[in-house]
Amino acid sequence: MKILVTNDDGIDSPGLHALAQALRVLGDVWVVAPDRERTAVAHALTLHKPLRLNRVKRQVFSVNGTPSDCVNLALKKVLPSSPALIVSGINRGVNLGDDVTYSGTVSAALEGTILGIPSIAVSQESGQGGAAFRFGVAAAYAVRVARVVLIHGLPAETLANVNVPDLPKSRIKGVKVTSLSRRWFHDPIVEKVDPHGRKYYWIAGTRVSWERRKDADHEAVRRGFVSVTPIHLDITNYGALDQLRQWEPLLTRQTSPKRTAKKSAGVKAVLRGRG
Repeated sequence: MKILVTNDDGIDSPGLHALAQALRVLGDVWVVAPDRERTAVAHALTLHKPLRLNRVKRQVFSVNGTPSDCVNLALKKVLPSSPALIVSGINRGVNLGDDVTYSGTVSAALEGTILGIPSIAVSQESGQGGAAFRFGVAAAYAVRVARVVLIHGLPAETLANVNVPDLPKSRIKGVKVTSLSRRWFHDPIVEKVDPHGRKYYWIAGTRVSWERRKDADHEAVRRGFVSVTPIHLDITNYGALDQLRQWEPLLTRQTSPKRTAKKSAGVKAVLRGRG
């Protein structure tokens, strides 16, 4: 039974190798990961330059591309047969709430799910005060989740997003199945000035609050639980379909250019009055 391990922190990440080592109790582990850090590249694919595959050692390969590239190359060009499982991580820092839409770690698992392979993303909360990451703890829980997935499978078109709190194993209270939360940042764009007086920007900011939902992932981690969130490929808002279907006649009906211009002028007049 083959298990593919990948990440977005790069081939040299200690979290990647801790995960690969731990998963060897479950099967034949292959590692295909980016040749450098690819954090926050989301679900990007490399389409405008060639990809190169480098053999680091037996069953360990690096790719000059994104996590999604790695999964595709692994399945099509590296592994001799399809893996039973794909595990992405261990990410340095949690991937909670909206973060999953930016995360390369989660996107590797997303790509695996698209390709029909049960997939898991694993992330570790940052150490307090600059402390080292507890990758051993996260790896142990990754093995637990992987074992259950191998036995019972995952629902169709669904990946498991796992986040592990920064606690010793003895202090983790258990595992909670959770939902995605929403997060808010203070000053998400940081403006600075270079030595030549030109402005430049960092997308950074400080997370200041979470919007709590029932069974929220961030709340579980805050309380000392490992969070396991099922993420589905179909992101259609089915609850909004009936509302938006009322727009169909408006969107379908053809309007003459003269009438459109008149209506636009009216809208502009209203906006000027509000200004």
